[in-house]
Amino acid sequence: MGRAVNLFATLDQAAARFGDRGAVYRGEQQLHTWSELRERALRLATSLRRSYAPGQRIAIASENRAELVELFYAVWAAECVVVPVNFKLHPREMVQILEDSGAATVFASPKIATELTPASPVVVELIGGLDYEHLLSAPPATVPSTDPSTLAWLFYTSGTTGRSKGAMLSHRSLTAMTVAHLADIDAPDENCSLLHAAPMSHGSGLYIAPYVLRGARQVVAASGAFDPDEFLDLCAAHPGSSAFLAPTMIARLVDTGRNGPSALRTIVYGGGPMYIDGLKKAMAAFGPIFAQIYGQGESPMTITGLRRIDHEGNDDAILGSVGIPRSGVEVTVLGEDGAPVECGQIGEIVCRGDVVMSGYWNNPDATRDTLKDGWLYTGDMGSFDERGYLTLRDRSKDVVISGGSNIYPREVEEALLEHPGVAEACVVGAPDPEWGEVVVAFVVGSFVVGSAADDALDAHLLDRIARFKRPKRYVFVDDLPKNSYGKVLKRELRARLG
Repeated sequence: MGRAVNLFATLDQAAARFGDRGAVYRGEQQLHTWSELRERALRLATSLRRSYAPGQRIAIASENRAELVELFYAVWAAECVVVPVNFKLHPREMVQILEDSGAATVFASPKIATELTPASPVVVELIGGLDYEHLLSAPPATVPSTDPSTLAWLFYTSGTTGRSKGAMLSHRSLTAMTVAHLADIDAPDENCSLLHAAPMSHGSGLYIAPYVLRGARQVVAASGAFDPDEFLDLCAAHPGSSAFLAPTMIARLVDTGRNGPSALRTIVYGGGPMYIDGLKKAMAAFGPIFAQIYGQGESPMTITGLRRIDHEGNDDAILGSVGIPRSGVEVTVLGEDGAPVECGQIGEIVCRGDVVMSGYWNNPDATRDTLKDGWLYTGDMGSFDERGYLTLRDRSKDVVISGGSNIYPREVEEALLEHPGVAEACVVGAPDPEWGEVVVAFVVGSFVVGSAADDALDAHLLDRIARFKRPKRYVFVDDLPKNSYGKVLKRELRARLG
């Protein structure tokens, strides 16, 4: 096998082409050139190979840190498997992932190590500590040649509906993701930068490979977190800045009142619904720099995409969509009978291609339910229009079936958000003895709670959606419960309804 199938090849190529250029930065401080990054990763790989056999899982639990870039590549060079752990999880939840993955060890930041060590079933290696520096004293490893089907990354779902599952992503899958990103979404070069604002354990970390392949510098905020002003300052300091952000993070950038500096090149958004009103505000603040991705951990970041050029026409139908199928990915919409539906009809979104996962780790039942005849069944409902743009309706489990009619919460939420008094809205279904389910809207906004507020929202919605889709009840709240990636936890809202 050629060495190009191992993700390490992206760093190998960058070091060969751009060896003396800056590769990794903490804030504005350069830490390593590409040649130095390659050598550090290979030294770590030698130390890993001395203790762990190929295929063993190496967990990483840390807030965003510059060392994560070299750690990912070291694990791949050692032909082991990266298991990034969401650092915002409770230690008990982290332990569940360590146990489920059968991790051989876990590299943790000092903050996480303090909390995790007492409960961890495996040795906790401190990132940046003396032992870590000792690992870097080993001689560089040889660059591996790896079968493309070899497991590279165990992507644990966010667990918003229950226990997390580990999606098995191979070197082939992540290579397909890398190529599709460069083909469809962004075309960085060695004069560009990737700012890691979102967690590197998930979306932002997955995007390391395409930007490394093109020699774009990797920039981690000195705070290790997302602070809007710090982020915008870094954009001004680093040329051609791109970043992956969740919609809630973009809203926080808009709230700063600062216009995007010229160095802010591309914002790729995804990971949750980006409502049209919020997107228009962001484009007004920062210009036509946005691209959208729709994907899942099971098909990492890569099912459909909305290109920058698609944002320029101010077409609401396009802005409200999730774009067109990505390069190398086949996407279709199936009806209840399992057959493709006609244009405009709603069904379950399925996809297939090299980017799709191999299955769920140690979970054959879930794998059988999700992968069928080579197709990934996403559980998302959507429809294609005549131009080939896919519009998401909702997760299949979130569709409200009231009196035999399907009501898609996102449509109601979009309409609610057009009201000037509504800051956030989330729609769920509540059991009802007569209708089966009724629509309930949780609303964050500036209202005096009472019948007048309900009447005002009813009147607003009657101008926008069918009468039967209106909420039967409004619940006014100070905020909506969200997970660490900004997704609203609908199960918590349903629990409040009893």
